[in-house]
Amino acid sequence: MSSTIWSVDEHLDDILAAVKPLEPIELQLPDAQGCVLVEDVVVEVALPPFDNSSMDGYAVRISDVEGASEEFPAVLTVVGDVAAGDGGLADGRSVGPGEAARIMTGAPLPAGAEAVVPVEWTDGGTGGGPAAAMRAHSAAPEGASGEVRVHRPVEARAHVRAKGSDVRPGDLALRAGSVVGPPQIGLLAAIGRSTVRVRPRPRVVVLSTGSELVQPGEELTGGRIYDSNSFALTAAARDAGAIAYRVPAVADDAETLRATIEDQLIRADIVVTTGGVSVGAYDVVKEALSSVGDEDEAGSGIDFRKLAMQPGKPQGFGSIGPDHTPLMALPGNPVSSYVSFELFVRPAILTLMGLQDVHRPKVRATLDTAEALASPSGKRQFLRGRYDAEAGTVTPVGGAGSHLIAALAQADALIVLPEDVTSAEPGTEAEVILLR
Repeated sequence: MSSTIWSVDEHLDDILAAVKPLEPIELQLPDAQGCVLVEDVVVEVALPPFDNSSMDGYAVRISDVEGASEEFPAVLTVVGDVAAGDGGLADGRSVGPGEAARIMTGAPLPAGAEAVVPVEWTDGGTGGGPAAAMRAHSAAPEGASGEVRVHRPVEARAHVRAKGSDVRPGDLALRAGSVVGPPQIGLLAAIGRSTVRVRPRPRVVVLSTGSELVQPGEELTGGRIYDSNSFALTAAARDAGAIAYRVPAVADDAETLRATIEDQLIRADIVVTTGGVSVGAYDVVKEALSSVGDEDEAGSGIDFRKLAMQPGKPQGFGSIGPDHTPLMALPGNPVSSYVSFELFVRPAILTLMGLQDVHRPKVRATLDTAEALASPSGKRQFLRGRYDAEAGTVTPVGGAGSHLIAALAQADALIVLPEDVTSAEPGTEAEVILLR
């Protein structure tokens, strides 16, 4: 372990300088969800690709319905149907003077028509009063012929979605650096893109160590505890956008741990371990990984450090294996491991994804607490808290102990007390990292 005391910022800067974005690949749209675009996407076809109706109704000429009312309706001859997916009226005919075409939502505006009258403004071809809806074509095919009475006039282009009114050829649809979410996938599909060039979601292997760990659902025996860290950190990695793999807890045996990590490298863009990095006789992560570096490769291997922070003082970072896969060794206490993940691992994952902004949002908030918060001199402390955006306040949750995981489940923020602060009084402002 390095004898130097590292600051939080120095450790994070070292990590982000070493972690590089993953190489881009071309993916099918469903597989690109959650990935980051590496190039601008330019529209090649107009959206919508043709003038189309925004209503179920009748395509008409403006002059034919001018002055129409329920008392004196415009009576038009229905010359056919235009359904979504049609190219227009049958035989390529146009809507002529005194004529109308029954048209469905999304159907192309037929030649000759200038606007669409909603079916509710007509008798629906029944010869009666205002219609509530059209009869299904299969039930009443004669609805596409005969006459329709129009009870209201319309202006030119009424209820018509113009070609290119959403996007036009040459428009920028999505910028490089955008995350591909459901709306982006919908837009890409709508403009005809079946694949996109993105950086893949990072694959994160999470592994906890300790002979005392038992998997949830199994029986606890004397001196054993349930493995919560690997579940929490795997979920946190997925929440950050990664593909995460959880490895069952490994016992305190250096050779077993080293072999397990080496087996996982084939599916890892980054490895995260938790536990075994302090100064105890059974801290096997240090024992297993202190000598894995390649003598001929500068910067390889794992450096174990002490950080000027609480919780989370012991940390490890470096690379392992033939591809120099980044490895981050976090403390084993639940709160320490989670805080360390938020501060160091999450930014590394977002960097692998190719994002520019890799940090959680930060705000200033007033401390809502009955008594002053104590903090060790020379260390940056991270306390769990609940943030009230409306009031602009943050309330501490639980104590400072790094094992108090119940309070962590209630927190949505971290209260940051700087290295030069030993006491934060109620009502004073503090920096707050928002976790949700």
